[in-house]
Amino acid sequence: MDPTAFLDDAQRLGLTSTQVDFNQWSLLGAEILIKGGYRVQGGKLLVEFRLFDVPHRRLLTGRSYSGDPGDVRTMAHKFIDQVLKSVTGKEGPFSSRIAYIDNRSGHKELYLMDTDGANSLRLTDHRSIVLNPDFSPSGREVIFTSYRPGNPDLYRKYLGTGQEARLSFKKGLNISARFRPDGREIALTQSESGNPELVLLGTDGSQRRRLTNHWGIDVDPTWSPAGDKLAFVSDRQGNPHIFVLDLLSGQTKRISGNGKYNATPAWSPEGDRIAFTRLEGSVFDIYTIRPDGTDERRLTFGPGNKEHPRWSPDGRFLVYSSDQEGGKGIYIMRADGTGMQRISAKGGQSQHPAWSRQR
Repeated sequence: MDPTAFLDDAQRLGLTSTQVDFNQWSLLGAEILIKGGYRVQGGKLLVEFRLFDVPHRRLLTGRSYSGDPGDVRTMAHKFIDQVLKSVTGKEGPFSSRIAYIDNRSGHKELYLMDTDGANSLRLTDHRSIVLNPDFSPSGREVIFTSYRPGNPDLYRKYLGTGQEARLSFKKGLNISARFRPDGREIALTQSESGNPELVLLGTDGSQRRRLTNHWGIDVDPTWSPAGDKLAFVSDRQGNPHIFVLDLLSGQTKRISGNGKYNATPAWSPEGDRIAFTRLEGSVFDIYTIRPDGTDERRLTFGPGNKEHPRWSPDGRFLVYSSDQEGGKGIYIMRADGTGMQRISAKGGQSQHPAWSRQR
């Protein structure tokens, strides 16, 4: 709502239902109302947030937070997650974080930022090429591929300590790794045999089993929420298309029927859609499709490439990279393709985003 329309109740603290003038907000057409107050005590910031249901004149939820003054954004994000939960029944994604690749240091390195692009933090100093990050289900670790040893090897980084370990260093490719939803295994592409195939690793890097055995190139695995299927990209039928592998039966089914170049699938947290990119003419755009191959929808239009889509932990949003405004940046949009906005700072080449679960 336009703040210029607010009446005098907007200037009052009003942390209880009896202190809120619901008549004023009803007159303006408001349905829900957030109010808050703060004080600084002994160098600590104390914040109170309240969410009110205007038509029913009642408190929906409230939270109190205490921390350093610099924590105010984190407090606001946590409360907005609770607002979404109160209104929709499902918590919001705003206390999570986004990993991405940027070359502002002169090399492609791994970075971390808040969901609105603030607090960007560089995580690696490999001075080489770093690609394809993915968060563990706990959000405490990130896996990624680095060319630092001269070969595209898979690394694991603990965000709390900064400690790194090399997990997969087979000759050839060790790329596009993704944690299983239960965190117990990792799917990735290796090419030690001379052909890129999907394999399973333990989280300690131990080889579990090979998942594909085909002359075609098999890359970019993404897990179903139940961890019983993988969508991936293969050119086994001539052009790169999206396939789904049932890990129990071993059966593989192609689900993308259109286009000559489909890439980077990402399975939604709800399990009902798979996002991917397709090259049409000379531009990549983002689509979603049901896991059975029906109900394909195009989400992005206009100039510039839109690539590497990944879902927010609640499935409401997609994050992706695009060069639609010149240099590559990280963007978010709603799951239906609306509300697009850039969140990464300008000045670098930002790409390969990955969205964590809650902190």
